[in-house]
Amino acid sequence: MAKTNLFQTTLTKPDGRDLHLYSRKPIPTNIVATNPIHDDTVPKPHLRYHPLRHEWVVYASHRQNRTFLPPKDYSPLALSTSKEFPTEMPVGDYEVAVFDNLFPSFNQATDSAPDLDVPTEPAKGFCEVVVFTQDADTCLGDLPLDRIKLILEVYAERTKALSKTGKVQFVLAFENRGVEMGVTLHHPHGQLYAYPFIPPIPARTLHSMKDYFEKTGHGLFEKMIQDEKKDGRRIVVEHASAISFIPVCARYPYETWIAPKRPVQYLYDLNDDELNDLALTLKTTLMKFDRLWNKPFPYLMTLFQAPWDGKDHPEAHLHFQIYPPLRTKDRLKYLAGTELGAGVFINDSLPEEKAADLRAITIEDRALIGDSK
Repeated sequence: MAKTNLFQTTLTKPDGRDLHLYSRKPIPTNIVATNPIHDDTVPKPHLRYHPLRHEWVVYASHRQNRTFLPPKDYSPLALSTSKEFPTEMPVGDYEVAVFDNLFPSFNQATDSAPDLDVPTEPAKGFCEVVVFTQDADTCLGDLPLDRIKLILEVYAERTKALSKTGKVQFVLAFENRGVEMGVTLHHPHGQLYAYPFIPPIPARTLHSMKDYFEKTGHGLFEKMIQDEKKDGRRIVVEHASAISFIPVCARYPYETWIAPKRPVQYLYDLNDDELNDLALTLKTTLMKFDRLWNKPFPYLMTLFQAPWDGKDHPEAHLHFQIYPPLRTKDRLKYLAGTELGAGVFINDSLPEEKAADLRAITIEDRALIGDSK
């Protein structure tokens, strides 16, 4: 990744957790880290092995006590302006904040697991919250282009930092948006989960990518991009080095993938021009969603990178996947019997139709550069 103006400082919260602050300009040295008043009991999540599915299930019952849809002024992600109600976010001149989740599904403090009839282990890993902005009344797609680019740089930096601990094998960045997707805090933020194993979905994807790469010497995801460009009907946004499209095999209506055209394993492998194109493609796509529906568009967005398992993964191709819950303009799509029970997805629409809907939405150049409002 090319050098840009990325300033970073790390503070220690009163409860001992790290707080990482990022900005395009130097961060003042007088910022005082804060945290919500909370039960200081150390969470002890654990793993249980599922013998039929050959995968780990995480148990973190303490998460039932996490903050649920509070008023904006009482959000733990609001600025900490009151001594009576301290929050995760200190007052100060910075742009993006990252800190350990107060209700983690994985942590390094857990040291025990119950003795059961299936294998169990402590759920050792990392869970971090990435707060995109101090403004609670905006969203990722409405942020200025450079802020979105900064967020991608922060994801890159934190992925590298978590991976270098030697304690994780896969880092997943994601954002839930909207109560339809299970959001408990509306303030614009994402999360980083650093797993001590490669989760099932990325593992299956990587297996397919590796098999194709070994047979052809080329990337499977790169081939999919080439096929989509050749067909053209499912392209949503395209720039010189990045693209978004609804894949020919989309399982959900409006399921959209966003990727650099060049196959890279990690965000920090992108040069500055590629990173700018990726941020622009992401912003344009998210703005199209909101304008299509004339309201905040709920989604789950995940960022897939290569694992950190001590191996090189030339088959991997960095990309985002966006999963909306919407089926039509007035109904929601929830997973039902065939999806949850059998793992067979039924899409009630055609990818070509939904891509055409998004392509038809025009975004002004001035809205892409700065704030869309």
